[in-house]
Amino acid sequence: MTIKSALTIAGTDPSGGAGIQADLKAFQEREVYGMSVITSVVAQNTLGVQQVEHLSIPFIEQQFDAVWNDIKPDAVKTGMIATIEMMELIAGKLENTDVPYVIDPVMVAKSGHSLMEEKSREVIRNMLIPLSTVVTPNVPEAELLVGFTIKTLEDAEKAAKVIVKELGAKAAVVKGGHLEGEAKDVLYDGNDYTYLTSERFPTHHTHGTGCTFSAVITAELAKGKTIKQAVEAGKKFITDAIKYSLKLGNGNGPTNHWGHRLQGLPNQEGK
Repeated sequence: MTIKSALTIAGTDPSGGAGIQADLKAFQEREVYGMSVITSVVAQNTLGVQQVEHLSIPFIEQQFDAVWNDIKPDAVKTGMIATIEMMELIAGKLENTDVPYVIDPVMVAKSGHSLMEEKSREVIRNMLIPLSTVVTPNVPEAELLVGFTIKTLEDAEKAAKVIVKELGAKAAVVKGGHLEGEAKDVLYDGNDYTYLTSERFPTHHTHGTGCTFSAVITAELAKGKTIKQAVEAGKKFITDAIKYSLKLGNGNGPTNHWGHRLQGLPNQEGK
């Protein structure tokens, strides 16, 4: 049988909730063959990040070439790429390809731990975003990318447009989980806005939501879906993953990658 493939380039999470572990689970659930290039080995769990060790640039490149020269992916996503040297390497590898590329601009962990050097933000703006198909920042990440505060839906619309029109992405979806009211995300594709709304669930078990959302988008693009179709699939998937989130660990528990299989059943709050 034939199957589409997707590659994640990101850091690890030994507790399994975020990073490449979350990405590979999402790829599997969306029925694409998942592969990974590890940039950083992270000691973290539901309570936060304890330690980060970056792999060497030559070894990251060896991983990338090993995958690309054997099983060229149908779509790529990047998550935690913490240093300028990593970004320059990835930009050089992707700049002459036509493979859909999703950026989850992982800058700050839910615990507040910084995962990216400050100078790296300029490199992601200037070198990676112009290569991207979709960029998926949450509100704090979008604020760092565009340089202004996002408090309202109109602010989110403006930020998404800046990421596309000024920074060069094909599309951007600013996730509205940090805004008041409904969990409304704003997608801008260079021409039109699409609003993706879901119920807001009263849970703090949301570890890995950004990784999972962007991984589903990547998987759907690998299967040939449009940007809008891929983002809508990601929104539906992550809504179910949060609704049926897992009460594991002593902090922010992980989302449930098989939550979509539980549709119609009550979650742990009885909803």
